[in-house]
Amino acid sequence: MQEKKLEYVYLQQLKLLFMPLHFKPYLNAKAAYKGGKSLDQIETKAEKIFKLSSNENPLGSSPKAIEALKKHIDTLNIYPDNSDERLRAALSTFYEGRLQDSQFITTNSGVANLELIVQGFMDEDSECIYSNPAFGPYFEFPAKFGARAINVPLTGDNFDLDVDGILNAVNQKTRIVFITSPNNPTGTYISKQDVDRLVEGLPDHVVLVYDEVYYQYADAKDYVRALPYVLNGKNVIGVNSFSKAYGLAGLRIGYSYSTKEISEYLRKIRRPFMINMLSLEAAMAALGDDDFIKKTVALIHKEKNYVYHELDKMDVKYWKTQANFFLVKPKLTPLEFEAEMIKYGVMVRPVAGFGAPECIRVTLGTREANETFLSAYSKIRNKVLL
Repeated sequence: MQEKKLEYVYLQQLKLLFMPLHFKPYLNAKAAYKGGKSLDQIETKAEKIFKLSSNENPLGSSPKAIEALKKHIDTLNIYPDNSDERLRAALSTFYEGRLQDSQFITTNSGVANLELIVQGFMDEDSECIYSNPAFGPYFEFPAKFGARAINVPLTGDNFDLDVDGILNAVNQKTRIVFITSPNNPTGTYISKQDVDRLVEGLPDHVVLVYDEVYYQYADAKDYVRALPYVLNGKNVIGVNSFSKAYGLAGLRIGYSYSTKEISEYLRKIRRPFMINMLSLEAAMAALGDDDFIKKTVALIHKEKNYVYHELDKMDVKYWKTQANFFLVKPKLTPLEFEAEMIKYGVMVRPVAGFGAPECIRVTLGTREANETFLSAYSKIRNKVLL
C-alpha cells in the first residue's frame, strides 16, 4: 500500500516536472508594435539625413524644459516623486483650473496612457472599436489582454469617421471606442458635429478614448478636443503627450484627463515612480513655454502651405493635414519609395501597419528638410515616369 502511494506521488511530481510553461495564446496572435527606424539604422551616401518619419519637433525641445534638465542633472542619485501630484497640479494650472488635479493621469508617454486605459477596462471577454487607418496600439494593446478589437474603417477619400458604423458595432461587450483627431497617420480630423453624435450615441458602459496628441497643430474651425465632453461629465478620456509639440519625445512622458471617477480609478493601477526625475521637471517647465509652442505651430503652418504648393505643381496625391505630418500616395510601392528617399538622405514612414498600405507618412520639417524632401520626390518621380 505504501509503495503504491509513493508511486502515485512520484508520478504526480513527474507530471509537474514536465509541465509546459503557461503562455497566454492570445499574446502570440499579433506582432508587437513596430516603431519607425532610428538614424542608426539608416545606410545612405547622403551627406545629411533628415528624419521626417517620426513626427518629431523640427525646432528641437522646449528651451524651458532644457533649462529644467540642466538644473536637475545632478539629482540622478535621488528617487523621483513616487506620485505625480506636482505634475497634476501643474496640469490643472495649465488648464486654468477647469480641470482639477484629480482629473489627470500621468504616465511615461502617451502610449503608456493608452496601455493603462486598456488594462483598466478590458479583459478576455471584452471588445473595443477602432477605425483604420489608425495608430497600431489601439488594436495591438487589447490583444495583450485577450480582448477583441473591431475595425470600423474610416470612409471615403477624406478618411471620415463612420459614426453610424461605430454605434452599430457597439454591443454589451464593448468597453472602449478609440478615436484620434488629428488622426495618425492621415492627418485628418473629426468635426465637432461627428464627435457630438458619437458621444451622445454611446451607452454608459462604453468609454470614448480621444487621442488628441497633435491638437496644438489643428486650426479647422469645427475642430474640437475632448475637454468640453469631460467638463460635461461624459465618459471620455483625452490622451496627450509631451513628445510632439513640446519636443520631449526622448524623455517619454504623457498624460490623460477625464472625469474624476475615471481618473481616480485609473490612478489606482498606475505604478509608483512611473515618471523619472528629469521627465517630470522638464514636463512641468514645458507647460509654461508658450513662446516655443507658438513658434513650433507657426513653422508647421507655414511649411505645410509651402509643401502643398510644391506637391500640387508635381501633381502628387496627398492629403492636407491638421497635424505636423501629411500622408502621400507615391507611384512606387511604399517600401520602394522609402528606399529611394533614403538615397537622398530623407527618412519617411510607410504606414501599412497603420492600415494605409499604399501610403507614406511624412513629417513636416524645417525649410531645408522640406526642400530636400521635395527635391528627392521630384527626382524619384522623374525616374518612374521615364
